[in-house]
Amino acid sequence: MKNVTWSSRFTKQIDAEVLEFSQSLSIDIVLYDVDIRVTIAHVEMLNKCGHINLSESKKILAGLRKVKKLADSGKLPWSVDYEDVHMNIENALVKNIGDLGKKIHLGRSRNDLVTTDLRLYLRDFIDIYLYKIRETKYVLATMAIEFSDSLFPGFTHMQIAQPVTFGHHLLAWNEMLSRDEQRLENTRKIINILPLGSAALSGTSLKIDRKMIAKKLGFDDISKNSMDAVSDRDYVCDFAHNNAMIMMHLSRISEELVLWMNPQFGLVDMDEGFCTGSSIMPQKKNPDVAELIRGKTGSVYGSLMALLTLLKGLPLTYNRDLQEDKSLILESIDITMACLSLLPRLIATLKLNKKKAEKMAGSSFSTATDLAEYLSKKGMPFRTSHHVVGKIVKFCEKESLELIDLSLKQLQKFSPLISKDIFNVLSPEASVKARTGLGQTSPASVIKQANMILDNLKKYGFKK
Repeated sequence: MKNVTWSSRFTKQIDAEVLEFSQSLSIDIVLYDVDIRVTIAHVEMLNKCGHINLSESKKILAGLRKVKKLADSGKLPWSVDYEDVHMNIENALVKNIGDLGKKIHLGRSRNDLVTTDLRLYLRDFIDIYLYKIRETKYVLATMAIEFSDSLFPGFTHMQIAQPVTFGHHLLAWNEMLSRDEQRLENTRKIINILPLGSAALSGTSLKIDRKMIAKKLGFDDISKNSMDAVSDRDYVCDFAHNNAMIMMHLSRISEELVLWMNPQFGLVDMDEGFCTGSSIMPQKKNPDVAELIRGKTGSVYGSLMALLTLLKGLPLTYNRDLQEDKSLILESIDITMACLSLLPRLIATLKLNKKKAEKMAGSSFSTATDLAEYLSKKGMPFRTSHHVVGKIVKFCEKESLELIDLSLKQLQKFSPLISKDIFNVLSPEASVKARTGLGQTSPASVIKQANMILDNLKKYGFKK
């Protein structure tokens, strides 16, 4: 069949293979709801500006609502013959109310329509993302209070470095997600600009009220240049970058969970509902959810790189290449949403092996820095105290001792500044309790910080 949208200029119908190759309905069908929302606002504006009368407007709006009802129920007959979601909706409307339905495209193009639809669609998803991230932050802050005084090994270079509390480590994950939250809020502002009214590229000769549409659809402002508006996909890249950053953080968290659950660490255990077994090894309990989150991060990175590559050589204004943006960002969204939904549920099931964590927290001379700071508080320059403690550690290694095992007499051989109060410093419990500043690892600091997070989450409906 000839294309009903543009075939009057052609003498031949489109090749069937070309139609299948070029259609986007299989991807952009997910935009049907926002497309109808945009069209309803556009029709109301056309009526206000005198381009259609009130009776026509009411009939069109009733028709659009019927089309939406059919689409919601799965009864709308979609067809790739109409290429995309926009023309499927228009043709469904025409079948429902007659030629009056053909008036809805007055003053607009698919070029400005599709980017308006996509902005609305992504804006809705940002709101869902923000809830999911805040849900995870709520879980982390609640657990941080529970484990505020639970000793845990802190690592640098994947070696035990200093004792911390498990609650403090959970709040470190919270900070990652807080930055994601901030980026999403900033991206929402960038997305929330209305391009509709830019038409194909130069605007329209019709007198229209773009600000009316913006208000109806909840946009903060209207675009300032019609050429840029129809070809801008920066906001899609921004969204893909948000996904990549979120997934990078979830992947780092997942990597730690995989390591901690490894019997060689034995620091945490996960609920069986988030693990799988082996087809041959009966004893295995594998942290597959965490591993898959880590693995799926690569696909989300790939979507971002593909979008940037897609855009890098495009001249102004619209080019058909831009059709490919939706499959890339939609896959990125599907993966990120699935991971954001699973992770807080997984984290909430964690069981800390407190005995093992406490033992590891106090191993590997983890309070050596406390000893160096102890000497500096007694007047020794820190670089000198660092040197002295290095010698003490070397001695301990030779004698197979930990710092806490040394006698006062042994310690005083390295510095006369050391007195019996040193034993109030060398335990991992004393180490974490001494770090009381904002954002530090003491139980009091962790509880204070976690309560600040929970207080902030109250305005989003999370109960403390």
